[in-house]
Amino acid sequence: MTENPVFPPPDEPADTDGGTAEVLPFPLIKPTHLAPADTPSEGDVKPGEWEAELPDDADDSEVESVSEGAPVDPPREVYPPSVAEWMEAKDKARMPVLPDWVKLPDQRTAVRKWAVRHYSAVVGYHAVRLPLVYTPKICVYSPRGAWRWSTAIGRWVFDAEGKALRLASVANEDAAEYLKLSRQRNDRVRLRGIVATIAGFVGLAAALTLYVMAPSWLLMLAVATLTTTLGVVGAPADRPLIDMAKVTFRKRKLSSDIVIRAHEASGLTTKDQTIAFPRPIGRDGDGWRVIVDLPYGKTFEDAMKAHARLASGMDIAPTQLFLDKDETSGRRVSYWIADRDPLAVPSGKSPLLGATRVDFWKPFPWGVDERGNPVMATMLWLSLLVGAVPRQGKTFSARTIALAAALDPYVRLYVFDGKASPDWRAFTKVAHRVGFGIVPKNGFDPVSHLLTSLRELKADVEDRYHRLSELPLHVCPEGKLTPEISRDKKLNMPLTLFVVDEVQEYLTHPEHGKEILSLMVYLARVAPAVGVSVMTATQKPDDKACPSELRDQHQARFALRVGAYQVSDTILGAGSYSEGLDASKLLKSHKGVGLLKGMSDDAGIVRTYLADGRDAERILSRAAALREAEGTLSGDAAGEAPAPETSATILDDVAAVLGKGEAKVWSETIVDRLADLRPEVYGPWAELEAKPKAEALTAALKPFGIGTVQISRRIDGEQLNKRGIKRDDIAAAITHRNQKRDAG
Repeated sequence: MTENPVFPPPDEPADTDGGTAEVLPFPLIKPTHLAPADTPSEGDVKPGEWEAELPDDADDSEVESVSEGAPVDPPREVYPPSVAEWMEAKDKARMPVLPDWVKLPDQRTAVRKWAVRHYSAVVGYHAVRLPLVYTPKICVYSPRGAWRWSTAIGRWVFDAEGKALRLASVANEDAAEYLKLSRQRNDRVRLRGIVATIAGFVGLAAALTLYVMAPSWLLMLAVATLTTTLGVVGAPADRPLIDMAKVTFRKRKLSSDIVIRAHEASGLTTKDQTIAFPRPIGRDGDGWRVIVDLPYGKTFEDAMKAHARLASGMDIAPTQLFLDKDETSGRRVSYWIADRDPLAVPSGKSPLLGATRVDFWKPFPWGVDERGNPVMATMLWLSLLVGAVPRQGKTFSARTIALAAALDPYVRLYVFDGKASPDWRAFTKVAHRVGFGIVPKNGFDPVSHLLTSLRELKADVEDRYHRLSELPLHVCPEGKLTPEISRDKKLNMPLTLFVVDEVQEYLTHPEHGKEILSLMVYLARVAPAVGVSVMTATQKPDDKACPSELRDQHQARFALRVGAYQVSDTILGAGSYSEGLDASKLLKSHKGVGLLKGMSDDAGIVRTYLADGRDAERILSRAAALREAEGTLSGDAAGEAPAPETSATILDDVAAVLGKGEAKVWSETIVDRLADLRPEVYGPWAELEAKPKAEALTAALKPFGIGTVQISRRIDGEQLNKRGIKRDDIAAAITHRNQKRDAG
């Protein structure tokens, strides 16, 4: 805006009373709509015009289309939501008719037990204090209560509440008003006096009747009731007669000033750049929900790094502050501030105690998050690594998943425990293969049993890939395992869970450790795609005890409390600490609490359900009955001879039945010879048809890298071609095995 002074002509006197200057608009373009008569001569400039020669000024059509003061931002138009969006919003806002604790049997039981436990404690608390605290208080306060009661009755009878009005009329010298109020008082006192007198006589008569005719217990009850009533009336207002039977946790009201102070203290904001609140602060369960927009340039990752400082700025413990990412904006953060540490609150008993059976194809209850929302777990198509320091609930957390698998009678279980603790012993009722410790006992070597189980499982995985690709499309449409296929006993491809607790004990075994590691790496990497899941647990997740080549094959990780953030990163995967996931921040009191990553799109805290030794015994007894009813109890649980023993001696047995000078032998011929050598082991193979017989030998030799070749023989003048093996391959496999055994 420019001020252009207007000077009067020389022949006119200056008007000092009027204005000598005028504020005019600053046009971008000279006006072209003026009449020719108003057009100034060349060299004259009218006030408010800026005469300047700009290049391409007259020919620029874009400039002519620009209107002065047009808004740059597009207009805000509010569109009504579509019907689908409206229905979705209504569905989210609709509250359930009945809460979950009414609908779910396990929650009803939990609420009932809580109510009994809570109110029995309240009753006991007050019962102890009744003769020792409450009765003396009542005796002390009852005379004061009697005085207050009699004083109140006297004030009511003599109309004490109207005294102020009568005094006011006297002070105002209003005789008419005073006489009116006096007559009103006299009428009230007369009526109330009669009522009080009658009530007094009735009360006295009742008291005398009660004293003379009532039994002693009723008289004592009346005296106790009257004394208690007077004691309550006479109790001071600031000192309640009855104590509180519960502890009131520290809970402060959260305000925007506190949140702003916390962000300033953490360095996320300054006085010039503060946060914004897109939604009001409100209660969310047992805590506060706060959603803020950080200053431009700040992200959710910055807030995660400042987690401890934010908690300090809010004057709460770090375990009370939880951050959630908002997908709508990179700078929007959702905080949940708990009233108290929710991780120290037990999550309760496992719902598996009330479950008759579990469908392992579907997610099952594993625990709750920090706000008490259920956390469902699944082991389909993945492997899980569980790590923690001792005594933090690592074994119980992993065992809950194995218990869920046990309650599905169509899930095959392999359970091995490197420390031979009692925690896994009950799984002998249902596990297809089971072993404890690393020390041989009573002629049984658990390490060799684990090794043969791994070989068996590897051969099964390889066979599954081959058979799934050959199944017809109407049975296996996409070449993947389905619930129907896994429950078909003829196909023999059930869902399988391979559990190894304290896996470092087996991996560091001096003789078989390297082979166990190699087989477990293979299974963790390849087996989940065909329904064989691997779950390993360890308290030493370092490269020596649990090498990274095995850890890196686990798609899901669960870290309970550990000693340092480096160990947490080792369990959860590199970069987890920079994402705000640090299991070393968990406290010793956080039993069974850990950080879960990789099982779903979101990583977060899980407070796992508890199933102690007795609970596990009950669940596994039910699981064993289910498997017996379905006919799926197998392996060690059914007392069957372990198939891996065949694989352990197959090389020596084949070498023993090869005749001198035989360079190549048909597979079915070798099977017949093996059946003659050891009928208790190879007899079932010999009863098969020719092709399945050869395939059984091929599958047994495959883990040792021995394949079959085409062998041609002339029998009775006819040339026959069949699959067989070469002596040189058997000799090479035996030599390689012995070299590995000697190398340790």
